[in-house]
Amino acid sequence: MKRKFFYSVLINSLLFTACQKVPITNRKQISLISESEMIGMSLTTYSDFLSKNPAVSEADANAKMVSRIGKEIQQAVEIFMKEQGLASRLVGYQWEFHMVNENTINAWCMPGGKVVVYSGLLPVTQTEGALACVMGHEIAHAVARHGNERMSQGLLVQAGGIALSVALSQKPQMTQDLFLQSYGITSQLGMLNYSRTHESEADKMGLVFMAIAGYDPSEAIRFWERMEKKSGNKPPQILSTHPNDATRIADIKAFLPEAMKYFKKK
Repeated sequence: MKRKFFYSVLINSLLFTACQKVPITNRKQISLISESEMIGMSLTTYSDFLSKNPAVSEADANAKMVSRIGKEIQQAVEIFMKEQGLASRLVGYQWEFHMVNENTINAWCMPGGKVVVYSGLLPVTQTEGALACVMGHEIAHAVARHGNERMSQGLLVQAGGIALSVALSQKPQMTQDLFLQSYGITSQLGMLNYSRTHESEADKMGLVFMAIAGYDPSEAIRFWERMEKKSGNKPPQILSTHPNDATRIADIKAFLPEAMKYFKKK
């Protein structure tokens, strides 16, 4: 009983001292790991991923498009965060945008702005606006520090809340697996690898980012309608870790008027 009480007090103390707020939604989130540590892990993991999955040359038209749209979203993120007094949240970011030749519907963004789009995503996005929607969404996950939150929760559950440096030395494989899972790198569809709360937050933030970059946020509706047709039968939402497509589309439609306030057509 004493041990349980001790762990309860420890976890509650960690939760209290390590909370921060997510931009736009202002939801409080737990963060036991410094962002500099997360960025450090991302540099190693990103480099390792690209060594095994070489980036398509920017001479390729699609790779060039990914890079261009990524840089436009980057500028939008930096503008928004500066205007909100949150520029410090991007300290340590060294943005990179690459496409890899992999027939999987996937994209992800690691801490520090390391973005990868899989070639298999493009037949579903179809338009530049839809690709901006996906990239804005993935970048939003990183800016909102959802991966940090997921990994912090994982360390609490699987390692008793020990420091990242200790976890890396004592349980390196577990820690690496937590990191990969936290950013959807091992998922068939990284953008659906987060919780329903994280997905909804990334949708809202991504809509704002793409709007500031000059892309019509309503493209997100058409993209998710295509995803809904492609996804087929799914388990009930209550059994899922992410919103079903119909719920997601309804939520995007509800937030669209707010996102449109930021939209200036190119």
